[in-house]
Amino acid sequence: MVEPEIEQIGSGQDTRQQSVHPGSRLNDESSSSDEDVRMINQNCSAGQQDHSPPALSYVSYVKSLRLSSDQLKSLQLKEGPNDVVFSVTTQYQGTCRCEGTIYLWNWNDKIVISDIDGTITRSDALGHILPTLGKDWTHQGIAKLYHKVSQNGYKFLYCSARAIGMAHMTRGYLHWVNEKGTVLPKGPLLLCPSSVFSALHREVIEKKPEKFKIQCLTDIRNLFYPNKEPFYAAFGNRSNDVYSYKQVGVPINRIFTVNPKGELIQEHAKTNVSSYVRLSEIVDHVFPLLKREHSSDFPCSDTYSQFTFWRQQLPTMENQDLKVSQD
Repeated sequence: MVEPEIEQIGSGQDTRQQSVHPGSRLNDESSSSDEDVRMINQNCSAGQQDHSPPALSYVSYVKSLRLSSDQLKSLQLKEGPNDVVFSVTTQYQGTCRCEGTIYLWNWNDKIVISDIDGTITRSDALGHILPTLGKDWTHQGIAKLYHKVSQNGYKFLYCSARAIGMAHMTRGYLHWVNEKGTVLPKGPLLLCPSSVFSALHREVIEKKPEKFKIQCLTDIRNLFYPNKEPFYAAFGNRSNDVYSYKQVGVPINRIFTVNPKGELIQEHAKTNVSSYVRLSEIVDHVFPLLKREHSSDFPCSDTYSQFTFWRQQLPTMENQDLKVSQD
């Protein structure tokens, strides 16, 4: 029979006795050994974590067609057109370059939208083909009208449902239009990012170019915040164009459509049939002067105009006549 062990704890006269069974010592020793093993394992794991290499920070990039404000500032753009070149270098194809133009406009500029096929050209289908063969298939008087509107301070935006693969040919056609020395004003050219056949099928066969135009023009309108109505007027040739222009906030009284005969119709007064030539004669009434450029034909319009030229001069009066009238 094993007697229980007695331990004295305390100092002086205060003593206490504790009885411990033999099995409890074994349990205490085993538990203490387990705790030691756990402490050793924790120290080892902590040491391994301390010596482990630091986690690498990965930078992920997202494809985007929009530049940030800092990236735009770094380009140091000037007001108006800015020529840029995009270059991509690959291992097998070498370096490919794509030229373009970035236009910097003010937030309060007034923009005139113009379609190309059927609006500048006389028809949609032949407008794609005949200019490439050197045939002048342009409406009479449109270059002169657009030039006068541009001189009054308005910006032009050319929007077409043509495929983006036809950008070089379309831009060349706009530069080629020349009406007795008068050319079309410069402006950004917005085309549909799709293939040539799908764009041709959508515009000529389906006749639904408004799908692309509404999305594109809405995106452009949002760039001019807080100006919610940057579009002042628009020119088209179909009811689909009118619907697109209404959706982006163009006033209906400044939406014009033209037919293959060259008859220009204002949407809010369809019975009033005009033409590009007649509209250019009253351009100052429909498109009031905003600012006159330095390259204007009449830089001093307030002193030299049709009114000052054709008006009858006041009769000259002598000093004696003035004295008699005063008496």
